[in-house]
Amino acid sequence: MTRPPPPARSDYVYFLRIQTRWMDNDVYGHVNNVVYYAYFDTVINRYLIERGGLDPHGGDIIGLMVSSECRYLAPASYPEELEAGLSVVHLGKTSVRYGVGIFRGDEVLAAGELTHVFVERKDRRPIPPPSHLRAALETIRKPAMGA
Repeated sequence: MTRPPPPARSDYVYFLRIQTRWMDNDVYGHVNNVVYYAYFDTVINRYLIERGGLDPHGGDIIGLMVSSECRYLAPASYPEELEAGLSVVHLGKTSVRYGVGIFRGDEVLAAGELTHVFVERKDRRPIPPPSHLRAALETIRKPAMGA
């Protein structure tokens, strides 16, 4: 199986600094694989809250993660300051697929794709995101990652 080339910084539109924490390291001395998913969640939700107006605590709509994957390309460890890059690779009627990259400078350490389905908080039924949230997602849309 041929793997696509790793993404570059130019594949992402929005960036967030991520400071590694002492607890992020595992017994092998590097950031544990599950921590990258926390970084992914952080950049996605920060963007949705700050730029898309998502209210995760009291809003009528929430995003549920329905799929995720990650390619680990190089290790990081505490103490390092990293950056998480975010783009939208597909925007559907009720879902969005994000591309996320974790960088040390220009070096990509991890790359992932994650899919949210927007649902009504009360009944968890899929619903299109409100226009202001959809517009925010459109602003970071990239047609092809790693191209």
